[in-house]
Amino acid sequence: MIPKLQVALDNLSLKDALKSLKEYGNIIDVIEVGTILHVSEGLEPIRFLRILYPEKIILADIKGADAGSILAKQCFDAGATWMTAICCADIQTMKSMLKVSKEYEEDKDIQIELYGDWTFERAKIWKEAGLKQVVYHRSRDAELSGKDWSDEDLIKIKKLCDMDFKVTVTGGLKVENLKLFKNLPIYCFIAGRGIREAKNPKQMAMNFKEEIKKYWK
Repeated sequence: MIPKLQVALDNLSLKDALKSLKEYGNIIDVIEVGTILHVSEGLEPIRFLRILYPEKIILADIKGADAGSILAKQCFDAGATWMTAICCADIQTMKSMLKVSKEYEEDKDIQIELYGDWTFERAKIWKEAGLKQVVYHRSRDAELSGKDWSDEDLIKIKKLCDMDFKVTVTGGLKVENLKLFKNLPIYCFIAGRGIREAKNPKQMAMNFKEEIKKYWK
């Protein structure tokens, strides 16, 4: 399986997001409306992007923590394919989101964002509840300090893959980082600023795609 490529639109306005996205929107697989953009513009970016990119996976990165069924209905009614839940949310909240997702098309799904002190014991509960996707974040402190991906990161990611989760990886990813994961069945790579703020965003998106194809068939 070839990993998908996702770009996080963490812009402050829909106008700015679209200015960037037009460069590479047809190249990437998943368009993420980032939390920052949701706070600025609500669900309007989801509705607008669904019209512009009817065939794309569109992610509502709301990091839901409560009112799961209400938030899920809002996101999916707006046109989102996937939505996110924060890992500290109560399991009943996640189950509510998942239940609502099943009332829509088969491709609707919930991603669990792994921040802070999540545990593999909790991950087992998510899996037993029918949740299939997790997003592994490299520590932001590690990223800001210039530290690369560690063996500890790779061990945790492998364990999540071995639990049969669809694992998305993010955290300041660069093209040259992708080979670190070549022996893992990564489901999706997220490159936010690495593509959005590149001198040539279209070429950078193509570079990511080509590097993915080198290591996954």
